[in-house]
Amino acid sequence: MSKSNRRDFIKITMGGLAAAGLLKHSGGLRSKPILMQVPERKGSTVMGMTSKALPTVRIGVIGLGMRGSEAVTRLLQVEGTEIVALCDLLPERVEMAKEVVRKQRGTEPVGFFSGEEEWEKLCRRDDIDLVYICTPWEWHTPMAVDAMRNGKHAAVEVPAALTIEECWELVDTSEATRQHCIMLENCCYDFFELNTLVMARRGLFGEIMHAEGAYIHDLRWLKFDEQNGYYPMWRLEYSKFHTGNPYPTHGLGPIAQIMGINQGDCMEYLTSMSTNQVGMSLYAKETFGPDSKFAKPEYRLGDMNTTLIRTINGKTMMIQHNTTSPRPYSRIHLISGTKGIAQKYPEERLAFEPEAHRWLNDKEMKKVMEDNQHPLIKQIGEKARKVGGHGGMDFIMDYRLIYCLRNGLSLDETVYDAATWSSLVELSEISVKNNGQPVAIPDFTRGEWEHTPPLGIVTL
Repeated sequence: MSKSNRRDFIKITMGGLAAAGLLKHSGGLRSKPILMQVPERKGSTVMGMTSKALPTVRIGVIGLGMRGSEAVTRLLQVEGTEIVALCDLLPERVEMAKEVVRKQRGTEPVGFFSGEEEWEKLCRRDDIDLVYICTPWEWHTPMAVDAMRNGKHAAVEVPAALTIEECWELVDTSEATRQHCIMLENCCYDFFELNTLVMARRGLFGEIMHAEGAYIHDLRWLKFDEQNGYYPMWRLEYSKFHTGNPYPTHGLGPIAQIMGINQGDCMEYLTSMSTNQVGMSLYAKETFGPDSKFAKPEYRLGDMNTTLIRTINGKTMMIQHNTTSPRPYSRIHLISGTKGIAQKYPEERLAFEPEAHRWLNDKEMKKVMEDNQHPLIKQIGEKARKVGGHGGMDFIMDYRLIYCLRNGLSLDETVYDAATWSSLVELSEISVKNNGQPVAIPDFTRGEWEHTPPLGIVTL
């Protein structure tokens, strides 16, 4: 095609697009996103909600696998807690957790383990304030909803929900019962993330225009481990039937708080795409043999998923998920603003105007990090490192949650955050299955984000 013909072709094409209403003032192509219905509010908003102060937080823990058993140990290190009840499908796990409580506190929690519905008995007890849920994903919403309907606050592992319907169920139940529902997004309490939150609130990055987060973690060995993995291999089973990003909140949570999502800004729509699935099948064939029970099934979860989000205020976010490729661990955590940038992986780095073309050296980094250390790190960071839990962030998360409940304070993460961050599970899959078509992200706050200030620099 000659240059003149090419110019004529472009003019005709652009004119046709404009006439069809597909060409916006920005000069780009924009199709209408797939819409999600927003149901009418049945209760009243719980944004900023406080609750009656609880001098001692009485806790029931459901799910005592890797995360649950670790949670019991951590919660016993937090002042003002009492482990009242423990529940798991496996009686040996319940007994092990009870023994931990006996040794540290000298008390005897009630154990539930005789069937799949035993957790309902735990939720109905009248001597529990907080139900702490560490079960496979599919049980997160049903258990959290039941806890709230029985007058308990709910703390649920990530993601809090798997579908948009479940996201709304969490929101509507919290609003109707006036009970807290917090998703246990521990990465919001990691040390570098907390410090970059301080820097953001102090304006060091200027106006933040773009951020990135991820969960890149080679879990192939754990997914296929029948003895020590995800009992009863629920994570592997999920990979057979779903694509998209099933685990978005570790990367999304910290940057969403920093950018004021649901608090001054709102995620408007996303577009998502995934690679083919290769890694899990290859691993299964090489590890267990091509005729093994693990090599034969079809796995639908793409090796790498990349989801792009645009906010109502014109900011962008990139979220990635990959648990099947041989790569070093990374959550990315990148913050990019008009005055500077922060990046955590592969190493913690900062750059600011007027010399933002270079990363700060070690001495400069140390000073900025010390000058902008989050109060939570100053107050309980040393103990958190000793107690452990992903370097201490798990303990800070638990400590802060219990502190808020004991003092009748609003929580750092709301049920709206749990719903919004978890909504990517289904929305990303919808977009992937529709060739990356934009999908609208529901406003789970129903407009409350417009007059809610961003999370501040909290302290104890």
